[in-house]
Amino acid sequence: MKTFKVGIVGCGGIANGKHMPALKKISEVEFVAFCDLIEERAQKANAQYADGKAKVFTDYRELIKLDLDAVYVCTPNVSHCEISVAALQAGKNVMCEKPMAMNYAEAKQMIAARDKSGKVLTIGYQNRYRPDSLYLKKECDNGNLGEIYLAKAHAVRRRAVPTWGVFLDEEKQGGGPLIDIGTHALDLALFMMNNYEPSYVVGTTYHKLNKDTQTGNAWGDWEPDKFTVEDSAFGFIVMKNGATIQLDASWALNITDVREASVTLCGTKAGATMKPELELNGVKNGVQYTETPNFKASGVAFYEGVSQDAPDLEARTFIDAARGNGKLYVLPEQAATVTHILEGIYISAKTGKPYFFDKENK
Repeated sequence: MKTFKVGIVGCGGIANGKHMPALKKISEVEFVAFCDLIEERAQKANAQYADGKAKVFTDYRELIKLDLDAVYVCTPNVSHCEISVAALQAGKNVMCEKPMAMNYAEAKQMIAARDKSGKVLTIGYQNRYRPDSLYLKKECDNGNLGEIYLAKAHAVRRRAVPTWGVFLDEEKQGGGPLIDIGTHALDLALFMMNNYEPSYVVGTTYHKLNKDTQTGNAWGDWEPDKFTVEDSAFGFIVMKNGATIQLDASWALNITDVREASVTLCGTKAGATMKPELELNGVKNGVQYTETPNFKASGVAFYEGVSQDAPDLEARTFIDAARGNGKLYVLPEQAATVTHILEGIYISAKTGKPYFFDKENK
């Protein structure tokens, strides 16, 4: 099979933890270039994933000049739009990490660049590829839950604030747990409901624990002066068809019921929740039931002969779509709606008023 040439922009945690290991497993992938503002990180990636044979850059503009099939954008949120648009304009397919952009305006710029280039653009929502997510999506699409009119999107940690990189920097990230992990939970909720038409949202954000010093944090104490994003955020989203989504996102709640990239769905025929194990509930023959699918026995079919790990499925799906041999599983239009809702929650929290999506927002 013809070589699929890849350039990586941003050689930090998400590139090393997800994308590069998954790509390394695909025989036709060739790592052509690595780029990072910290040259040592790009050099390390080159040595580990390309045996030192790839090119190394500190400026992404040099990388996108190369003959590449795809560019992976694994940088802080503030540069997702800029780099993705430039790569698309240079004729490259793009996998951009979540969230799609800092705001809806940027997301629309990315889609416009995709349209003009004719290339493929997708966003890194890998939780859609988990066995429980794939199974639940089939249940929803088959109508087994009926009309889903209530969803709860869970992205809640107990004292697990990421203290590395730029996660605590509002200028570079655009926000805290809402835009970091809340985005995954909201994406799952919208995807399962197949509902991308929000009407309005009411949001609140909190900076209640930022100044704590003896934090009990999973990754060590954070520096209060650098913790400029919210520690918790909550959204109440009403869709145009009347459905409701409740979104909870926190890095540091005083709570024991912790769940991340998890949804609860309530439909007219049945319900479902990830606890984290997937449970389906409803009534059969006049009797309440609860079912727990056994994913240890076998995975959910997505690709024959391909690892069932979510990052591996994500990589394979993107490459096939970029080659015209398959469809994307994460559409940028869907990811743009996620970004729009997150932005609406932040705006509502600042103004103290509901944010309506149909006014001048589109």
